[in-house]
Amino acid sequence: MSKTTEERVEHALTALLERLLPSYPDDEEEDADERFDTAFSFALESLRSAGDPPIASDINHASDLINKKFIRENTPGKAIRFSNLYSKLLTQPVLNQKWAMLYFLYQLSDSDTPPILTESGSALHERLQSHRTNGVIQPTSSPGLSPQHSNERQFIVNSPAFNEAFSNAGLLKLPKTEEEKREKVLPPERQEKPSERRNGAVMKEEDVAAPESPLEHVSGPMNPSEPALLRDLPFTLQGLTSINLAFTEKSSLVFPTTLPVPLISLLHTLVEPALLYRNLSQFVESSEGGLVGQSFRSALGIELRAYLGLVATLEGQIRRALAMLDDSQPRHGIGKAGVTLKRCVIWTRDATMGLRLMSAMVENSKGKKGGELISLIHSFSLSHGDPFVGGFAERLLSHVTRPFYDMLRQWIYDGELSDPYQEFFVLEHHERNDDEITNGENRKGGATSVWDEKYTLNKRMVPSIVTEEFSNKVFLIGKTLNFIRHSCGDAAWVVSYSKEASRELRYGDTAALERSIGEAYKTTMARLIHLMADKFKLFDHLQALKKYILLGAGDFIAVLMESLSSNLDRPANTQYRHTLTAQLEHAVRNSNAQFDSPDVLRRLDSRMLELSHGEIGWDVFTLEYKIDAPVDVIVTPYGTKQYLKVFNFLWRVKRVEFELGSTWRRCMTGCRGVLGSVEDKLGADWKRVRGGIAEMIHFVNQLQYYILFEVIEASWSDLQAAMRKPESTLDDLISAHAKYLNSITRKGLLGAGGAVDFTNQLHELLKIMLGYKEAVDGLYGASVAEFTRRQELAARVENRTAKGGWGITERDDENSDAGTPLSLKPSIKGGKGRGSTDSPFPLSAAALGFTEGGESEDLLLQGLRTRLSALNADFKARVNVLLGDLYHQPDADMRWLAMVMNFNDVYQPVRRKRGVKGRERERGSVRETPAVGKERGEEAAKAK
Repeated sequence: MSKTTEERVEHALTALLERLLPSYPDDEEEDADERFDTAFSFALESLRSAGDPPIASDINHASDLINKKFIRENTPGKAIRFSNLYSKLLTQPVLNQKWAMLYFLYQLSDSDTPPILTESGSALHERLQSHRTNGVIQPTSSPGLSPQHSNERQFIVNSPAFNEAFSNAGLLKLPKTEEEKREKVLPPERQEKPSERRNGAVMKEEDVAAPESPLEHVSGPMNPSEPALLRDLPFTLQGLTSINLAFTEKSSLVFPTTLPVPLISLLHTLVEPALLYRNLSQFVESSEGGLVGQSFRSALGIELRAYLGLVATLEGQIRRALAMLDDSQPRHGIGKAGVTLKRCVIWTRDATMGLRLMSAMVENSKGKKGGELISLIHSFSLSHGDPFVGGFAERLLSHVTRPFYDMLRQWIYDGELSDPYQEFFVLEHHERNDDEITNGENRKGGATSVWDEKYTLNKRMVPSIVTEEFSNKVFLIGKTLNFIRHSCGDAAWVVSYSKEASRELRYGDTAALERSIGEAYKTTMARLIHLMADKFKLFDHLQALKKYILLGAGDFIAVLMESLSSNLDRPANTQYRHTLTAQLEHAVRNSNAQFDSPDVLRRLDSRMLELSHGEIGWDVFTLEYKIDAPVDVIVTPYGTKQYLKVFNFLWRVKRVEFELGSTWRRCMTGCRGVLGSVEDKLGADWKRVRGGIAEMIHFVNQLQYYILFEVIEASWSDLQAAMRKPESTLDDLISAHAKYLNSITRKGLLGAGGAVDFTNQLHELLKIMLGYKEAVDGLYGASVAEFTRRQELAARVENRTAKGGWGITERDDENSDAGTPLSLKPSIKGGKGRGSTDSPFPLSAAALGFTEGGESEDLLLQGLRTRLSALNADFKARVNVLLGDLYHQPDADMRWLAMVMNFNDVYQPVRRKRGVKGRERERGSVRETPAVGKERGEEAAKAK
């Protein structure tokens, strides 16, 4: 030690000895100085040769040792006083070695009775004489107490019998008789040795037997002896077989049968860490498990090496103690040597607890790996009340979690998963096991497959040291980086980001870990949104889908429908792809679509659905907008199908609107020409027809307004607001778009797939309106035929009158009575006349209610009137049912649609009954209401 430190030690030791050594009034100053110098030299030499203490420098542990000593001695007053002094000691900032002071005082209090310091023969003789009266020993001050405690006395004698009686071994021989007590104490030079005189007889030294130990006195000789067991103890603690303690199997050890029961109890306690060490060392040497498992074995190996260090220290203490044995002392002087089996039990107590804890962890870790193993060890520190167990588990976690944090660092900074043993909570699905995961069904393609199916979160492997929110955020960070690298083709940015942001992660630094995860989350999400919005034009594609697939571009749809109408009226098997493509390009050039970007227009295409027998071009035509990676992670293939579903429905509504609009224009222009000429005969019919067409146009317009504005535009506004939020993630965009699609399909198709199937009702209504338009075209053809007949008759009358004959002859009357003029027959028999040029469903004679050959004009008109009346009544009945279902919907927009369709209460909404009749109506038959039946009766009477 340094000179300054040595001076401080000598100063402190001097002050301590001045308080401990007693002062005698009769002593000479030289004798007192000699006694003090001897004690000082002995104490200083003991301190220099003591070495490092065998315990850790923990002031709390030293305080616990002293408190336990007071508890064993049953002195609560001293314990309370020590607690007060201990609290004052902790507040002293000057003292640096507080634990060393406490441990030193504890060692002094726990040591054996210190040997009496020898004095000169004359001084000791005089002192004994001064304290002895008639053979009775007088008490004096204890050399181990301070002067203020001089009232506590201790007997100091030079008698071997007295020292033996009050030694640690107890009383070894009987006390002396009264005669022996009265014997005169001779001077030291004249006293006889015990070997020379016993009970007044002189004996030789070789005749004196060695003193017997208590165990030998009670139970006979002990074989093997305690020193022999101590000599073998270091080998036993290391799991090695020794002479007296032999391991027979993996977890068994044989004790000598000659040992007493108390000693066997001590050996049982000492053998426990040896057996635990053997099992743990075998586990540590194995190589099973993954990276976290190997790290767990490495941490246990470190703890076992610390245990071996304790065994080595204990072996050094045992060797020094065995070197100090004296065969002439009781139990060979093992008690004074300072090392016994009982003290070894105390010294190995903490190590035994640690080995027990490690054995429990090893036993519970079977079948666990990765995050499960970390959660197991963390549970000992999280839910255990013993601070020793908690600290031990925390120390293990600092080693065990290193592979986990290495995988975590590579995942959140590089986007790559380095987990060969599947110990991380992120699971990667390779191509070889994709079929096992999806069972070969519902496979997603493109970027959707990369984002949704390449990595999954394995919640079973999420360790308890992280929260669920933390694990979800980590999973999203790595998946985003991997998506940017492989799907977005921006690997250069990922590499530069990894070099700038990568840092070491370790257990215990929670604040730095959360800060790193938060920064990585914000950076990666912002980069991905930037790529999707700017590089891959996500929002432009969504806008194009709304304009072309959801019919948001009205001028484009109008031009397209106008140019395609003549082609789509023909059968589906006569449609050609190049014709449809040419008409699509024509619609683009003649509308505002020409100003869109070339990339958007390149993705727009027309195609035909699967053909079925009897279908026409209107039924199979559809528009397609092609989406490729990585935008297809948001507009998924399933989403594309949903867009196509909405387009087909809106295309049918637009077609009905177009057909009804064409018929309405023909009626309005015909009123000033052809229809006006036959007003006397067909005026009432056209009045009812115009009312029915206006009613249907109102229905279609309100339906279109609801779908395009109340549903699509409102949902589009919500979609833009959700996607423009700051710190949005790709999952947020996917979720917002999925909500948008669900809204337009659920509300746009009037809740298709729910308890009430509005889609089928609307399709039936659209068919009725197309059939009504077809019947109106037939009535228009009949009106044109009547107009033509009248024009021809007027021309003949004029010609005959000009020639001076009769204008009307008997033959004309016969032809008039015969029935339909020749000019009308081709339109009936041919199936497609002038009046039905724009109708996709040409009228036949059978459809109008009469057969070929000789049909009269009255029968034709009667059939048309009956059909128009039936279709109009069927339309109103179905609208009544539709409105009744809409009025009882929970959605306010649907109830609003019912209100605007029936703003003047012209309809009487009814609820469908859930039963056989209700199912029949769903199959196409609608039960007539009393109002409908009455209206049909009136129509039939007027027709007659």
